Amino acid sequence: MTTQPRKILVTCALPYANGAIHLGHMLEHIQADIWVRFQRMRGNKIHFVCADDAHGTPIMLNADKLGITPEELIAKAKADHVRDFAGFNISFDNYHSTHSEENKQLTAEIYNKLKAKGFIKTKVISQLFDPEKNMFLPDRFVKGTCPKCKAEDQYGDNCEVCASTYSPMDLINPRSAISGATPIIKESEHFFFDLPAFEGMLKEWTRSGSLQPEIANKMQEWFESGLQQWDISRDAPYFGFEIPGAKDKFFYVWLDAPIGYMASFKNLCDREGIDFNEFWGENSDAELYHFIGKDIVYFHSLFWPAMLEGSEFRKPTNVFAHGYVTVDGAKMSKSRGTFIQASTYLNHIDPECLRYYYAAKLNDRIEDLDFNLEDFVQRVNTDIVNKLVNLASRNAGFITKRFEGKLADKLEDEALFAEFTAQTEQIAAYYESREYNKAIREIMALTDKANKYIDEK
Repeated sequence: MTTQPRKILVTCALPYANGAIHLGHMLEHIQADIWVRFQRMRGNKIHFVCADDAHGTPIMLNADKLGITPEELIAKAKADHVRDFAGFNISFDNYHSTHSEENKQLTAEIYNKLKAKGFIKTKVISQLFDPEKNMFLPDRFVKGTCPKCKAEDQYGDNCEVCASTYSPMDLINPRSAISGATPIIKESEHFFFDLPAFEGMLKEWTRSGSLQPEIANKMQEWFESGLQQWDISRDAPYFGFEIPGAKDKFFYVWLDAPIGYMASFKNLCDREGIDFNEFWGENSDAELYHFIGKDIVYFHSLFWPAMLEGSEFRKPTNVFAHGYVTVDGAKMSKSRGTFIQASTYLNHIDPECLRYYYAAKLNDRIEDLDFNLEDFVQRVNTDIVNKLVNLASRNAGFITKRFEGKLADKLEDEALFAEFTAQTEQIAAYYESREYNKAIREIMALTDKANKYIDEK
């Protein structure tokens, strides 16, 4: 009996268009790419998409500082990102942008459906306002003295010294990080997504096996502390999509960012004649997987499934979260020179070396992965150069010199050949469950056996 090929859609989190791709980003894209390539080799029908996350205040302000339009800024960022991912052989079927016609239409459709069902609420809120720049200030654009520990020059939402969180209104001596002006308090009507209305569905979904156990447990804490309505609007000036039927109100970047997964796929569908609803429709039997970092779990395991449910689209089959990349045991740091951009790496070392190193350390859990430079050099030299490549180069020499470039029809040691082929399903099972470190261990053990066989013969 032949089994039908699986229908799978895979996405990576969308890199923000305000900065360069670094080795932290590459962990996720390499992890997903290995899984996608494995599924293709198994004969499954798989689509792999991503996009740049191109909206928000930071992009608007950075473009202003550079004296260019936000559109010019995001176009350059996208070109750089596409180049870096291609440099690491990431095999996307489509790489799009959230600032696209597809995303605009899908965002409006989802919002209108949620509104029609009563899941959008409005309320007047008080916010800090920059009187010089004439704009409301996002939390990260207010700085001041921490109300708890009195540390100076802290952001409006949390203190980097004592780690406490608070409202920007609580900051002592607040100032605008944009103009330096002292902000005033101003009221504005905002739109909210009624997340608490989905609590029952979310409790069920999070325990259905759609999340890693660590995330499912974390979700329990969020349920216990109570779900809150989610502010999905921002006031002009703002670089993003305008909310249909509302003047000078824009969708908060985090509302249209995950819809960017759908938009990138829609762009691919329109180009290649794929049925969009087969993958995103409410009754879809396709598999949908998101590879993301642990810092954005909240959005992907609460807001995103609730938005999809409320707008009659299907929910993800699974959300695969990973940890951060540390360098020599410490957080990546610009001042210590360990904040390594993808382009810097590619100028000096073969991308396959990093792909191999990450694969050799990756598992299905949410642990941080340490990029230890000495260990990196040693592993590449020991495993790839001395074992794997050595096997190929020695054999190529023998086959050319002694056998007129022809291979035998079977291996003389049939038991050894059988031992190798018997490992196929075990290695495949490790790849399927994202236990790449175990797969690599098995493959390298076989490489040792193959080298030993050649030494003996």
